[in-house]
Amino acid sequence: MSYKLTVGLEVHAELKTKTKMFCNSANDPFNAEPNVNICPVCMAHPGTLPVINRAAVKHVLRVGTALGSTLADFTEFDRKNYFYPDIPKGYQISQYKYPLVSGGALNGIAIERVHLEEDTASSSHEGSEGSLVDYNRAGVPLMELVTKPVIHSAEEASAFARELQLLLRTLGVSDANMEKGEMRVEANISISKTDELGTKVEVKNLNSFRSVERAIAFEVERMTRILDGGPGEIVQETRGWDEMKQVTFSQRKKESAHDYRYFPDPDLPKLKISEIPEFASEALKATMPELPWEKRYRLVREYGVKPENAEAFVEDSIIGGLFEDAVNAIGGDRPSSTLIENYITSDLVGLMKNTGSLGGVTGESLADLITMIKAGDLSSRGAKDTLAILYAEGGHPHEIAKKHDLIQKNDIEALKTIVAEIISANPTVATDYKSGKVALLQFFVGQGMKASKGSGNPAILKTLFEEALK
Repeated sequence: MSYKLTVGLEVHAELKTKTKMFCNSANDPFNAEPNVNICPVCMAHPGTLPVINRAAVKHVLRVGTALGSTLADFTEFDRKNYFYPDIPKGYQISQYKYPLVSGGALNGIAIERVHLEEDTASSSHEGSEGSLVDYNRAGVPLMELVTKPVIHSAEEASAFARELQLLLRTLGVSDANMEKGEMRVEANISISKTDELGTKVEVKNLNSFRSVERAIAFEVERMTRILDGGPGEIVQETRGWDEMKQVTFSQRKKESAHDYRYFPDPDLPKLKISEIPEFASEALKATMPELPWEKRYRLVREYGVKPENAEAFVEDSIIGGLFEDAVNAIGGDRPSSTLIENYITSDLVGLMKNTGSLGGVTGESLADLITMIKAGDLSSRGAKDTLAILYAEGGHPHEIAKKHDLIQKNDIEALKTIVAEIISANPTVATDYKSGKVALLQFFVGQGMKASKGSGNPAILKTLFEEALK
C-alpha cells in the first residue's frame, strides 16, 4: 500500500496600502535605500503606540468575502513573542484566537482562517562580514491565509497558490509577486498509510509555484524512504528549500503556539466589525469586481471561448482586456468573437512575446481588422501581415492593408491573368494534375497567392484553376 500525501498551505501576502500596518511610514519595502521607510513606531522606540491600518483590515475582509468565508464580528490583535533581529519589538503583532476571516474555500480547497499581521524586516547575510537588516519591510501589512490539511498532490497545492495569487491581484489588495517576496508559500507536509496524519514537516522559502511542487515531491520521497526502513527519522520541524540543490534542509524544531506566548496586545483596541459601516457585508460585496472563476464562466458561456483561452484571458489582463474591448467594438456576435479569440491567441501573443505590450493594437483596430476579414477584404495571410504592421506601427487596418497592397483581390479578370501565367510557367505540373494528381491543385493556389502577394482570394483562385485545368 502506498503512502497518502496530505498538505496544508500557509500563504503570506504583503498588502497594498499607502502606509504600514501600525504606523504612517510608507509601505515601500523595495526602496533602493535601506532603512528609510521607518519611524519610532515601527522601530519600537519606548513610549510609542501603534494605530491599526483601516485599509489593511478592509483588504482582508474583501478577500474573505470573495472566498465565501465567515467574517468576524469581534476581532483583536495579539502579541506573538519571539526574539530575532528582524523583529524590532521583540514580538510580532498578529492575530491568534480571533482572526478576521474563518472558513470559505478556493479552488475546492477548504480555508481554515485568514488573519492580519505585520511583516518582519529583511535580513541579508554577508558571510564573514556578518548580517545586515533592512527595516523598510518591518511593519508592512501582511495577510496570512491557512488552508485545512485537505490537499493531496503537489499539483493541487500549486494550482491553489496560483488561483490565490490571481484573486489577490483581481481584488487589487496585493501584487503578490513571488519573486519579490510579496507572496510567500509554506507547505505543511505529511504522509501516512492510514487516514491518521503522519508527522508534519513545514517547508519554508518557496518563492515560485514550481518550487512548491518540487519541495512537496522531494519531501514525499524523503519521508517514504525513511518510513520504508531508510536511515534517519521524521521529526516535526521547519525545513528550508534550497533552490540550487532542489532539496529541503533542516532549519529548526517546529514551534507550537504556546512557545510564542500569545496574549492580546494591550495597546490596540478590540474591533467590533458590525459597528463600522464600510465593513458591513453588503458594503464589502459592493466592492467586489468580477472574480476569476466568474469571468472564466462568462467568457465560455457568452462568447464560446475555449476553456484554455479563457484561462489565458483571466490570467493576463492585457490580452483579456483587449479581447473584451474588441468584442464590444464589433458587437459581440459569436463568429466575430471566435475570430478575435483566434487572432489574439495564435498571432498577437507571438508578437507580444518580447515586449509584453499590445504595441499599436487597440480593441477598436482589432475589431476593424476582423470586420475586413469577414467582408472578404483580407485573406488569412493578408490579415496576419496587416496585424503585424498594426502591432509595430499602429494606425488603421484598412489604410495599412491599402498601403502595403494587402487588400484581397476579388477581380475575376485580374485573377484569371495570374492563373494563366502560372499554368503556362508550370506545364509539367499541369499535365500531372490533369492525369489525376488532384492534390496538385493546392500547389497552384499557393502559387496564385504568392503571385498576388497574398491578396488573392484563395476560394476564387481555386475555382479559376479548376476551370482552367479541365
